[in-house]
Amino acid sequence: MGQKIMLSSVLKGFLGASLLLIFYFSTVILISGWDFAQSQFSKYWYFVLILSLGFGIQVGLYTYLKNSISRKNISAKVLAVSGSTSGAAMITCCSHYLANILPIIGISGFITFVTQYQVQFFWVGLVLNFAGIAYMSNSVYLFSKRNLTNE
Repeated sequence: MGQKIMLSSVLKGFLGASLLLIFYFSTVILISGWDFAQSQFSKYWYFVLILSLGFGIQVGLYTYLKNSISRKNISAKVLAVSGSTSGAAMITCCSHYLANILPIIGISGFITFVTQYQVQFFWVGLVLNFAGIAYMSNSVYLFSKRNLTNE
């Protein structure tokens, strides 16, 4: 049963990372076109790939913990907290794309701010992503340790 949970977690993590990349390209292509998406990806590929990989790791850890908890019938409160961490990382890392949408709304000052600090938004996303991974890893460790001592 443990290998099945592990395989499911890895597959869902890979799917999460892939879906984030699809979301990234779809959003940028819809807003600014294929050429802009290519230029942005070639300029920031390392940020985009690390963020999507980090998100995939969080999805995998979340899935592993969720499946392990449901198998042991233990409260799933920790999942809500870790899901919020992942969501915050996603919102932060993608918020710089608002710069392409906001001219339609007419908020040019905010656009300048977001565009000017695009790399810093990536770094904030990376920090939050790492924090989410650390939190989820610690939760998995504590859950595993607690269940090993109870057996």
